[in-house]
Amino acid sequence: MTMAHPVPDTVSAPADPGTVCRALLRYYDDLSGILTATGQGSPTSGFAPEWRLPALSPAVERFFEAGGISAQDLGRYHGTPLRFLNLMHNPRTRTTKTLASLMIVGRAVAHIQRTGESIMIITPSSANKATALRDAVLRAQETGLVGAEQLRIVCVVPEASSHKLWRSPLTDDDALRARNPLAVLDSTQPLHVKELARACADQEADALFSRHKLRLWHTMDLSNYAVADTARALFERDHLPAAPRVHAHAVSSAFGLLGHFYGQQQSTGREWPDTGARYFLVQHLGTSDMVSSYYHGRFDYRPQWQTRDGLHVQDSDPHFPERTFAPEEQLETTFYTRAPATAERMNQIIGRQGGGGIVVSLAECLDRYPLIRDLLAPVHVHLPSDPRQVREWSLVMAVTGVL
Repeated sequence: MTMAHPVPDTVSAPADPGTVCRALLRYYDDLSGILTATGQGSPTSGFAPEWRLPALSPAVERFFEAGGISAQDLGRYHGTPLRFLNLMHNPRTRTTKTLASLMIVGRAVAHIQRTGESIMIITPSSANKATALRDAVLRAQETGLVGAEQLRIVCVVPEASSHKLWRSPLTDDDALRARNPLAVLDSTQPLHVKELARACADQEADALFSRHKLRLWHTMDLSNYAVADTARALFERDHLPAAPRVHAHAVSSAFGLLGHFYGQQQSTGREWPDTGARYFLVQHLGTSDMVSSYYHGRFDYRPQWQTRDGLHVQDSDPHFPERTFAPEEQLETTFYTRAPATAERMNQIIGRQGGGGIVVSLAECLDRYPLIRDLLAPVHVHLPSDPRQVREWSLVMAVTGVL
């Protein structure tokens, strides 16, 4: 979601607002060049495919066509224009992770086609990344780019968010399920999935290749996601007004925003792009580390709460909710990262480019829920009338933070 400052009438209107742009195909040559440049400056730990995509063909086009982006106006709120940037046009994933997942799997496809080696992707996930990567693997097989034996995936997810995974042939087909397992970690600390996946890749990769000629690729690296996010920057360049803009996202470690900033650098050729790269971080109380870091210089800052009428309340810090049901409220299981390594860089970018952040509570989201439903309905995002049926709170969090 973006917030645009009022702009003069001389600024041109966006091209074809609301039309879905198949961004990965539209900018295929640009992304291929950026991918090559990224690989030259990105040291890897363990196996990783070359930083290249497969040559375009009808099958490759069918594979990448799921990577769509659109932008639609939401009107004005207290005089500020709001625009909804939609990266969720793949109905099989229903997540913004589709573009990056297609790019990652596209690199795996290129490696398999060039070398004949088989690859197994391993990734930790809170659910959305797993769903998107698994769908990309399935799509590569469905389009005939690779065989089921050549490309596989194993995902490690915390038990707390396993209910968010979507069914697909990778779960329903016995053979595909065996080749593409889902590992669910029962732990009080969801972030342990990252440690487990990393340890597995470090300890088992060599033996797996020696015994089975199967490459194990741990994809949890910012560079693997940054290139796909440049597609968003290119889309904005061509479809949105050239005006100051703030990007509001619900985040855990802000991988997507760092990728977008990288895309802004690539598309403008400047180390510090202009006003199109301002960022507003929205977090929940369970993992509010990035907002705490930006405003207070430490991850563990929390306001002093008091109790009133059964709620926890505070009015000393405007960047935290005035009231909440619980001081450490876990509003959305997607967000579980604590003390993210990305915070220092994000603080630097916001400090230089502009933006900020806010922490929201479930109580605030519920207060604004009717308004948010009404705001999003015209752009065909239909939230359930009963908020207890919401499966993913990220978008509601982001809009609550903006409003």
